[in-house]
Amino acid sequence: MPARLASTRLPDKPLADICGIPMVVRVAQRADLSGAARVVVAADDARIVDACRAHGVEVLLTRTDHVSGSDRLAEACTLLGLDDDDIVVNVQGDEPLIDPSLIDAVAITLSKEPDASMSTAVHAIDSTEDFLNPNVVKAVLDARGHALYFSRAPIPWWRDGFAAKPLDELPSPAPLRHIGIYGYRAGFVRRFPALPPAPIESIEALEQLRAMWHGHRIAVHVSDHAPGPGVDTPEDLVRVRARIAANS
Repeated sequence: MPARLASTRLPDKPLADICGIPMVVRVAQRADLSGAARVVVAADDARIVDACRAHGVEVLLTRTDHVSGSDRLAEACTLLGLDDDDIVVNVQGDEPLIDPSLIDAVAITLSKEPDASMSTAVHAIDSTEDFLNPNVVKAVLDARGHALYFSRAPIPWWRDGFAAKPLDELPSPAPLRHIGIYGYRAGFVRRFPALPPAPIESIEALEQLRAMWHGHRIAVHVSDHAPGPGVDTPEDLVRVRARIAANS
């Protein structure tokens, strides 16, 4: 779990209080309900380290100059001395409602695909609003369940259907929304930061396209349902607090 203290929309986000527990700790507690052999927070600030340790969560202090969560994860893999074939799941530190079974599914998907370097997850899109929204990342898969492409554009484009009628229904089978969770083999994630950025990565602002551009396969788990909401804004935090309080 990479955790960075700075956030433009929600300052000190990992430490945001959710019913008496810091958010980053909430996420770690959810991850601990999965089948993971070990749950570790990779933090960039001593305050995150202190919060995790106060709640019995294993934590590493990493460098402050990482440009992405995968860079921080690469350092954590080295600090932990992981073997190249060990499978690591990158869980975002702002997902306090993450389903532990999703973490397991992403790890299992990668373990079953020895020629894949990464794994991730998707779920079916059920609204044209989401399909057309550039903030909703779409994915298309091949016959083996490997990613063919990820895009902010609406893909696959239903040529005949959208030509004949307004964009008020979706093609069948339904297009797929990408869920921001990744599984890696530790050896690959250590090499990933050294891969030159890809032109399509820069255009789409999607880091996973770098791996694909360099020829690495991404195995994809298709989830039956959408994940719980993450926390990006103060409004998101209010909603998640209310949901957790209602279930406590």
